[in-house]
Amino acid sequence: MHGLAMVAALVILAVIVAVGALLNPSGDDFRWFLHLRRPRWLTFERWIPAIWLAIYLCFYASALLVWQASTSLALMAGYLGLVLLVQSYTWLICRSRTLRNGTVIGLAGWAWGVALAVVVLPLSRPAALLLIPFLLWSPVGSFVTWRMEGLNR
Repeated sequence: MHGLAMVAALVILAVIVAVGALLNPSGDDFRWFLHLRRPRWLTFERWIPAIWLAIYLCFYASALLVWQASTSLALMAGYLGLVLLVQSYTWLICRSRTLRNGTVIGLAGWAWGVALAVVVLPLSRPAALLLIPFLLWSPVGSFVTWRMEGLNR
């Protein structure tokens, strides 16, 4: 990887980490979230952080491939929008103490992800394929949140 590509890789990584750090709920807000009732069938919850870590790694790799294929700041803004939507899911639920907000932002993130995948597909098939884990997982998260709404009224 030459100098400019290395700088791009570091900037993309730094932006993803910064968004994650800035849109992280406070300890009190997250404790509220952890005390919510969950569906009985949600037996895989302990794996959710690992799933999201894998998804964020896919976002990173996808953005890097698209940058290498296009050097488009507009497309990087598209990835930033996706990361902002995804990371604001828990933050918004915890800050507003309203699960419905999570369902709505989860679905908005999924729609944004579909649009981004369609746009990047002609530039880099691997980059588009790297968005598939998120596109498969996001509806699961939105469904869980929707079910939690009914359990925590």
